[in-house]
This record gives sequence, C-alpha cells and structure tokens, in this order.
Amino acid sequence: MLALASWRSFAALLALACVFGAPFRLDAQATTKAPGSFDFDADGIVFQTADTSNRVIMRFRIQNHATTRSTSLDDLDIGSTEWMVRRLRLRFGGHLADRRLTFNLQLSFTRSDQDFSDTQFPNIVRDAMVFWNFTPDLQIGFGQTKLPGNRQRVISSGDLQIGERSIVNNAFNLDRDFGFQGHWRVRVEDVIVNLRGALSTGDGRNQSRIAGDGLAWTGRVEVLPFGAFLNGGDYFEGDLMREPTPKLSVGATIHDNQGHTRTRGQLGVRLFEPRSSSLLYLDAIAKWQGAAVYAEYARRTGADPITRSSDGRTAAVLVGSGWMAQASYITPANIEVAARVANVTPDDVLTGIADGVEQTDYSAAVTYYLRRHRVKAGLEVGQEHRRTLGTENVAKNWLLRANLEFGI
Repeated sequence: MLALASWRSFAALLALACVFGAPFRLDAQATTKAPGSFDFDADGIVFQTADTSNRVIMRFRIQNHATTRSTSLDDLDIGSTEWMVRRLRLRFGGHLADRRLTFNLQLSFTRSDQDFSDTQFPNIVRDAMVFWNFTPDLQIGFGQTKLPGNRQRVISSGDLQIGERSIVNNAFNLDRDFGFQGHWRVRVEDVIVNLRGALSTGDGRNQSRIAGDGLAWTGRVEVLPFGAFLNGGDYFEGDLMREPTPKLSVGATIHDNQGHTRTRGQLGVRLFEPRSSSLLYLDAIAKWQGAAVYAEYARRTGADPITRSSDGRTAAVLVGSGWMAQASYITPANIEVAARVANVTPDDVLTGIADGVEQTDYSAAVTYYLRRHRVKAGLEVGQEHRRTLGTENVAKNWLLRANLEFGI
C-alpha cells in the first residue's frame, strides 16, 4: 500500500509539472538566442553570430619548397639542398562587438618562418593588430604587423609569382614592427591616392624592453592614376584577373629609424651599439590583359654603420642600394611564365666585413594556378652571383626550386 501511494504521489507531481511547466518551457524557448552560423566560402572558414555583430574568419596555408643549389651544370655538383615546409600559417580575421572594430591575427609554425636564426627565439606571433575603421577609406590600427614599406614585402608570401621575394627585399625590407598605423584613401574621380603612416619601435616583432627612446616613423604614398585594380590586384603578383584596361600603381616610402639595435632595422643580428638609419623605397606595378610588370628601388643610409665588440667582432647596418624588375604573362589556361633580375650593392664602407658582398640574381619561373594564389605549383630556375667588395672574384650558383602552395 505504501509503495502504491508513493507511485500515485509521483504520478500526480509529474502531471502537475507537465501542466504548469509547459509555459515556463515555452518562455525559455522564446528567450533562447538564435544560433550563429558556420560556413566555408571563398573567404575561408567563417564563424558568425546570428546578429552578425561578431564574425571570425579562419584561414591556413602550407608552402612547401624543394631548393637545390649547384656550382656547375656540367657535373651537377650539388652545393646545398633545402627541402622543407617553408611556411605554415594560421590566420584569423574579422570584427568583434562592432563592424568597425576589426582585427588580424597570424601565427607561424616553422623554424624558417620565425626569425629564429637571428634571434634564437621562436617568434610564433606574426600579426596581432586591431583596427578602428572610421569609414571604408579611413582607419587606424594598434599592434604588430607589416610596416608600409616596399610593395613586395607587404604582398603576402602566398601571393608571389616566384617562390621567394627578391634579394632587394631581403636586404632592405622593413618587415613587421609594433606600434600605431593609419591609412587614408583619397579619391579624385578615377584617381586613387593611398596615404599610409606608422610610428613603431623600430626593432621588429616580439621584442623585449630596449634601453633608450629610439622609435621609427614610416610614411608611404601610392597613386593609382587609372583607378582600382580588380580584386585588389595591386597587392598580389601576376595579372590573374586579366585586367581589361591598363592599371598602374606607383608608390614611395620614407622610413627613419632612430637607435635601432639590429643590422637591418627590424631584422638581422644584434648590433654591438644602437645605430640610426634612413631608407627610401620607390616601386611601381602595372597590369593589363594577363601581362604584369613590377619594379622597385631601395636605398638605406646611416652614419658610422659599423659597430665593434670588445673582442674585435663586427656587426654593421646594411647601408647601400638595390633594384629589382620582374615581368610575367599568364595564359587563359592559368599557366604563367615570369622572369626577374635583382641587384644589391652595399656601400664601400662595408668592404672587408660579412655584409660587404654585391649580389645579383636572375630567375625564371613557370607556375600553374589551380585556384589562383591559394592552390598553385611552380618551378623556378635561377643563377646567383656574389662578389666580395674590393675584389673581382665572383661566385656563381645555379638554383632550382619547386614550390607548392596549398591553403584557403
């Protein structure tokens, strides 16, 4: 009897819960937030809340290189091989809380992509930048990212038409730095003018506290006299969009770095004493109906560039000049042929030290684009010339590189 009474009591309570609990369940369902969305499209993997106030785009890329250098083609004497994952990146972007509050986060996971050889530290964080967009043509940012330097450096390594950037970029590029940046786009009918500026530490990414108050400022102006390139084509190499009308962008950058601690400003090994230097960049890119031409010039100057340790070792600011020109054509079948010549000439003051080497490179490449720059395969052949300043001896190497880019 007791068990039967307990069962009847439980059944009665369950019935009451069903009757009186229904309105509460309906209210709870009515107040539940609508689910967000998950999508995979041309932008990448997209996560977004239902009200679109938060949007995060995730992308990845893999770049595999197989590089072989030979001192002679006659006996195929292999001087060196570098077969490796050259770059492995994970990138996030989007906006949070407000569509005008955007961000860019990028991480790298390979030793060759972490500035390890110069710093002995794995610099995983490449970009960590937050922007406030006042209008589509005016924004300011705070954090770490590329400075507005030479165009080929600002162009993503995944958007190059030859496997690596030129030796001019290697010697003089501004790379990434931490600080404030601003961008203002001015339109006068079809003419577009981009004005960019930055105030940064001058010593590169992920730096610890540095003595002194030396900072770097950078200013850049770009003029597009014939209007905008399709899909932002002034910042990827090769005319993959096959511009129906001629397009041109001409840019100039001035950079002044006070009291920097590395041989190339934001890059390079440590100097034994801080130095100051200035840098000028000029570059231009043109595209039309599958053909593309790009050229740049760089000049770095600085007083007393050589520093010495107490035991006689030297480390110097790489003062000198460089120039580069490349041209390409892509067929309707998405097969591209490209060629490049580049030269770096240090100033005579660097004669007798490690950086006192004149360099000239010649490259030719064939690339097949399966999905524009996101999925592509290329083959490069080139010759490298190295002459030590103060001598007439020229060392030559042949280069053969296979390049595979795969990502979203």
